[in-house]
Amino acid sequence: MDDFSYLSENDVYLDSACQSLRPQPVIDALNEYYITHNSCGERVKYPWGVKTDAKVDATRKKVLKYLKLKNRDYFVSFTLNTTYALNLVLSQLDTRDFKQIITSDIEHNSPFLSSMSLAERSGLPRKIISRNEDGSLPLDDSFDRAIVIVNTTSNIDGRQLINLKDVVKKVHKSKGIIILDCAQALAHNSALVEKTDADVICFSAHKMYSASLGGIIMKRSLLPLIKTSFLGGGMVDDVDANKFLLSSDNPEHAYTKFEAGLQAWGEIIALGAAIDWLEDRSKKDHQNLDNYATELFNALSSHEKIHLINHDPATTMSFYIDGIDSHLLGAALADQGIMARTGYFCVHYYLDHVLHLPPLVRFSLGYHTRPSDIKKVIKCLEKF
Repeated sequence: MDDFSYLSENDVYLDSACQSLRPQPVIDALNEYYITHNSCGERVKYPWGVKTDAKVDATRKKVLKYLKLKNRDYFVSFTLNTTYALNLVLSQLDTRDFKQIITSDIEHNSPFLSSMSLAERSGLPRKIISRNEDGSLPLDDSFDRAIVIVNTTSNIDGRQLINLKDVVKKVHKSKGIIILDCAQALAHNSALVEKTDADVICFSAHKMYSASLGGIIMKRSLLPLIKTSFLGGGMVDDVDANKFLLSSDNPEHAYTKFEAGLQAWGEIIALGAAIDWLEDRSKKDHQNLDNYATELFNALSSHEKIHLINHDPATTMSFYIDGIDSHLLGAALADQGIMARTGYFCVHYYLDHVLHLPPLVRFSLGYHTRPSDIKKVIKCLEKF
């Protein structure tokens, strides 16, 4: 736990699905940028800038290596968060060759609303498919020339898109494209996305133990369908009175397609450190994390008054208790030093309008979680 030594013994942080705590090596990497080479990337020739460029380029390579994807097939752009990434891609996507938009019922508002906006802008019909209890997406519907926008891990109960490879194959065979919301996947379930053939992967670094940042991983073959309208400095090689030359026309600079203006250089560098840390930590502690999730799942699912949304253990679990308002319960837990999310977790359609559930409490674990945290949570819930 040395990497989270700043976390008090009395504090139990159970909101990693919103943003994970940052381990000390990531904090150090961010501080090092600001203290030792605070400079603009891709614009300067002095030593600080050269160092920044090298570290930013290294992070782009680490992201692809982390998911076992090849640079010849994909490029990595950075942005604010997953929501911004999805909207940035969809708002500039040429939809003329497609017939429909498909999403699922358990989506976060980010893909759910952005797919709604895309349907309104394009005039394409939008279809909502109900996901199975195990997280898989039924493939008996028509996917003919569809733009499919789905998550790979739910922020409600951690269920995964376990048939991702089959979904991708079906979409491509039907002459469609697939865009993945991987905000909840890359910290603890990255193996699911490794070597994927998806067209776009959107993610948030702040959910994978890094600084606040978003990312777009895109197939190079999709570039012709992006009609750039979000423009600015850092993405052009030349500008005349009424025309310009995009830097992304050069395959080596394809990432500039989505990087208008000055980027969060320190945060990008911190992500590189987070990936190094994650790869090492997952080898050591992933089983411990699974054990904590199972222990908490068993405790929650064994009480008749606790209604658990999960069907299986996961690092993210949501529930409500008969006769207790979840927001009041969250405040009561906070009084005991237990930090958890309450409400609908930006999944209003599914939780409120499909399942008709009251607001929930969500516990989401991380590599900072300690055995004492689980025991304290269980003990406090027993009181209620």
